[in-house]
Amino acid sequence: MFHWLHSLRQRKQEEKSSLLHSSEGFLPPSQDTFAAIGELSRVVRNNPDAVEIYLALGNLFRSQGEIERAIQIRTNLIARPQLDEHFKARAWFELGVDFKRAGILDRAHAALEQAYKITGDDPAVLKELARLYADNNDFEKAAKYYSLLGQPLAQAHYMVKEAQKEPNKSQSYKLTQKAIKVYPGSAEAWLEIICRDFEMAQWKSLQSSLKTGLQMVAEGLGFVLLEGLYQFIIKNSPGTQQCFIDENCSNVIVDTLSSFDQNLIFCYYCSIFLKQSGQISRTREWLEKTLVMDQEFWPARLEILDISQHEQVMTQSFKTQLIFFTRKARMVKRFVCKKCGLKREQIFFLCPRCYSWHSISFRTLLNE
Repeated sequence: MFHWLHSLRQRKQEEKSSLLHSSEGFLPPSQDTFAAIGELSRVVRNNPDAVEIYLALGNLFRSQGEIERAIQIRTNLIARPQLDEHFKARAWFELGVDFKRAGILDRAHAALEQAYKITGDDPAVLKELARLYADNNDFEKAAKYYSLLGQPLAQAHYMVKEAQKEPNKSQSYKLTQKAIKVYPGSAEAWLEIICRDFEMAQWKSLQSSLKTGLQMVAEGLGFVLLEGLYQFIIKNSPGTQQCFIDENCSNVIVDTLSSFDQNLIFCYYCSIFLKQSGQISRTREWLEKTLVMDQEFWPARLEILDISQHEQVMTQSFKTQLIFFTRKARMVKRFVCKKCGLKREQIFFLCPRCYSWHSISFRTLLNE
């Protein structure tokens, strides 16, 4: 198949060699695809039993956005009474991908499930089914297929998503615990446990859960638990009160983080929780610790500026400008995907651009 395509492309290139080097430059890449589609269509007309070519033609139609023609090709193949099961499975699979591209998700599910019945635990089929069910918020089935793929991190993630949908708090907690058993380093599962402890004001349990979670998650992911808890508290705080974190909670955070080797991010989050519980003098101490570790750490400098404003004598004009620039600085996206560089203000577990798991990092430098 690949030799045939190679010879076809080589022949087309030879036919158009004078055009490729014309004064207008190289032809757009799509021209090669259109030429291949035309040639494949001609071959299929002359040899209707060339299933491999037929499947390739469908893929080319899909790549050019001609989904209806791609679907028609798969449907015609599946309808053949003597079609080999291997080719039928591939046709069902490609049909499922076609329907997914077209946004017809129920038919995409049905087609991929037909491919799954024939192939069993084929990784390509399982992966498409897992993503499709995840995108459709059917997290239980997404977890099932990631389990079959042997991807416990993804399986645990969707078990947690299913737990978040569960109205019964007891059942939700049990499902989250199961997720931790599946993947002990699941940051999303530990975050769920920590937020539950906070919600119930179980401070000893919060300290234990946070400490264990920080020990279990991958190195460099601990900040996700702290940022996730902080955002959870903001979301569930009544009104716009200045000190919205219970002092018991901030003390638990500081005591727990102090039991680990001090690092830049842990010191920073100690200051954040202390600040929002009204303990300004302790806040300043922890912010100064972060700057001793890294003078370029901009979030710490931003917080020092914020808590120092009331100590300064400023004109109203200067104060207005300072508030403006401080507000803009807080809009800087603090988190970045280590794989593709995507920047976000909110934490994420699965990069929405490159689909990498747990690739999030804290931007300690603005040019990072």
